[in-house]
Amino acid sequence: MGEVLIEKDKIRELVVRKLIKGGLNDGEANIVADVLIHADLRGVSSHGVLRTKHYVKRLTEGGLNPSPNYTIKQTGPVTAIFDGDNGMGHVIAKKAMEYAIKTAKENGVGMVAVINSSHCGALSYFVQVAARENLIGIALTHTDKSVVPFGSVKPFFGTNPLAFAFPAKRNEPIILDMATSNVALGKILHARELGNKVPMDWGVDEKGNPSTNPHQIVHLLPMGGAKGYGLAMVVDILSGILTGSAFGPHISMMYGDYDKYRGLGHFLCVIDPGVFTNTDLFLEQIDQMIDEIHELPPAPGFDKVMVPGEPEQLQEKRRNENGIPLPESVYEFLRTV
Repeated sequence: MGEVLIEKDKIRELVVRKLIKGGLNDGEANIVADVLIHADLRGVSSHGVLRTKHYVKRLTEGGLNPSPNYTIKQTGPVTAIFDGDNGMGHVIAKKAMEYAIKTAKENGVGMVAVINSSHCGALSYFVQVAARENLIGIALTHTDKSVVPFGSVKPFFGTNPLAFAFPAKRNEPIILDMATSNVALGKILHARELGNKVPMDWGVDEKGNPSTNPHQIVHLLPMGGAKGYGLAMVVDILSGILTGSAFGPHISMMYGDYDKYRGLGHFLCVIDPGVFTNTDLFLEQIDQMIDEIHELPPAPGFDKVMVPGEPEQLQEKRRNENGIPLPESVYEFLRTV
């Protein structure tokens, strides 16, 4: 199947309509659409609107709570637990990040453990919210087992992503958002939709052999071997065990048991640079770092040395102007009433 180029406002309209039909209210449907379109604009289609069908299925079959009662328990001067009541993870993570931002503005640091959540989409969205306030944003989350630990042929941890955002004065914020696997599972799903092959180091088949066929891949490989495996464990401890949520193979499947809540955990942290250094100086030095990296001579095959998040920011600019490419199958689902 091919792709079609659609303007983002049209996509938003279609996604919101689908989510409302699935049971969400207009406000929450718009927040979810924001997060999904944010991912597609940045070229991270694995976490974009292609996931809408999955969320609608969970909403209609009972695996997501369309009318959650959010509660916040303050556990210390800078710490809190946000109970998402098994609603949409995108909304939960945004509200929890906003609470962490409020706490950081008051006390210098804000740390929020999220419980009873669900898949929340691209973490870059939430840390960027903090960076827009001249704050440092950190977000971690876990998911069900899909990645083989270094030295194993069976999965234990999920893709377990983490994200950091650092604000600048003149430049766009530095945003590092990455899975601890070589790729996010959504990229395999996106390749399946398009009928594309994938690199050999993305995943393995049932026997543990690397494959370029996305339909044969059943488990993913950790980023950087033992290093990605170690980071996945750290993420699962902070977003799973620390929050009292499940971990590793005990987390319910994203694609399966659609009528059951997943009870995922997230860990969010916001830091005000001003409690450690002069904020203006911090922002100026981030700019200086970015400028000096840009001045480095590029290696063969590269036009420019960029900082984390910059390729996605350039892609976002292009797609805001030209539209977002969607697999035809995704577009057909969205536009079908």
